[in-house]
Formats: sequence, structure tokens, C-alpha cells
Amino acid sequence: MEIKLFYKTQRELASTLNSIIDAYWKNEISEETLIRSITDIYLNNQRKFLKEDNFTTVLKQQCGKRRLEVVERILEMNGLLKDGQTATG
Repeated sequence: MEIKLFYKTQRELASTLNSIIDAYWKNEISEETLIRSITDIYLNNQRKFLKEDNFTTVLKQQCGKRRLEVVERILEMNGLLKDGQTATG
């Protein structure tokens, strides 16, 4: 699976997040790879992830609550979400 660091659209970003998380759930990638991939993508595409301290509407619609809970937890574990940011809220 090829993962880019920079994404043109939120839909493209959502599709990649779905692929990464689904691969982890199918035991095709390790937990370390999951965490590193999500973190790297977030660091380079923050504006496409969050709007007004929540995940963007496109990500919510395309990824769904369960996947975004995984993303949010990874970002919290790595100190990437600021206080008051409740991404799945």
C-alpha cells in the first residue's frame, strides 16, 4: 500500500485513512505502521483534518465514527490534538 504525505482533497485523504485502518483491522499492517502513517499524514495535512476543532464533515462522512475514533486516539497519544479539540465531538 502506497501512502503519500500530502493530499490534494479531503476525499483522497479520507480514502487513504480508510485503507490504512482497514488494513490494520485485517492484520495486514502492524500497529506501529498504523500509528506512524496516521501521524505523518496528520502532520502534513492538518487543514484537511480539522475545522473548528472537529474532524471535517467530509472525513466524518467518508470515514465514519469508528475509524475516526482510532485516528483521534492516535493523535491524542502523540500529543497532536490541542486541549479542547474533541475531534469526534
